[in-house]
Amino acid sequence: MKLALYLPNFRDKVTIKELEDLTELAEELDFDSVWTLDRIVVPESSDRQELSSSFGMMEGLPNALPVSSRGQWFQGYPLIPWLAAKTSKVRIGMSIIDTPFRSPGVLATELATIDHLSNGRLNVGVGSGWMSEEFAAASAAHIFPKRHKHVRESIEIMQGVWAAENEHFEYHGEFADFERCGFGAKPLQQPRPPIFMSGLKDPLRSARRITKYDLDGWIGIQDSPEGLEKWRTAIDEQFEEIGSEKRSKDLEICSMIWTVITDEDTDQTVNGVASNLLVGSERQVTDRLKAYKEAGMTMALIWPPFADVPVAKTLDDLKRIKNDIMPKVEAS
Repeated sequence: MKLALYLPNFRDKVTIKELEDLTELAEELDFDSVWTLDRIVVPESSDRQELSSSFGMMEGLPNALPVSSRGQWFQGYPLIPWLAAKTSKVRIGMSIIDTPFRSPGVLATELATIDHLSNGRLNVGVGSGWMSEEFAAASAAHIFPKRHKHVRESIEIMQGVWAAENEHFEYHGEFADFERCGFGAKPLQQPRPPIFMSGLKDPLRSARRITKYDLDGWIGIQDSPEGLEKWRTAIDEQFEEIGSEKRSKDLEICSMIWTVITDEDTDQTVNGVASNLLVGSERQVTDRLKAYKEAGMTMALIWPPFADVPVAKTLDDLKRIKNDIMPKVEAS
């Protein structure tokens, strides 16, 4: 099972130096990849827990973001080329790119360029977004009701633009409509950079996109080992339905999980996405990672919590996870 770092660029207060220190350590420890978070705004209404929907539209979470509207976070997308320049080994990406905030053709060409900047180390995570207030701030309020269709069109355009056999590419859809064009350099990775589909609520929708477009992985959020089964089952059923020999075991199965090593055991009772799944003693974290491995997770995205855990603590935790915990997990 691989390890990845989910950078805490979305916090009330974080510095570029802290993000740099975390990234440098992830590379030193031979983590597979480093990911950023896509956030455009925090509405003031979030401070009053009055968002139009709960966080991620997921049950059990408040109608609020975990960061104040006065927070000093950093947007995740510009950090990706910065990561390309700061690293030489780890793969890089954003989990996930909310495609409705970006023009599909522009996104395809930008990502192709970033793949060259990183010498072919780009991962592409895509999803639809969920917060209507953020769509308004991104001048995409009109897309919100059709955001899932925007994801589909974006995937089709990226794959078309990036295909080595397509000197020119045209597309005629609802969110992009253009005649034959050249889009510059193809990505360094061929046939294309790996594309990961996000999965927060609807296993069937994610499974259909993964199988229809032959994507490379799935990324969830705060999934328990038992919860992974519903996602893997949906993906397997869709592969079978379209007559493919591929199955979920052929994909990268990942989840972003809040992670802190504590001195004492912590209550890890599974209670939806709010659970302390990887918050616990070294023994508890070891046992949970063993369970994830058994459940078919191929890459854990280690996610420092939004608050109350200094970066210095996370740096120490990353070392312990890599050097002390993972040897026990891999031996199981």
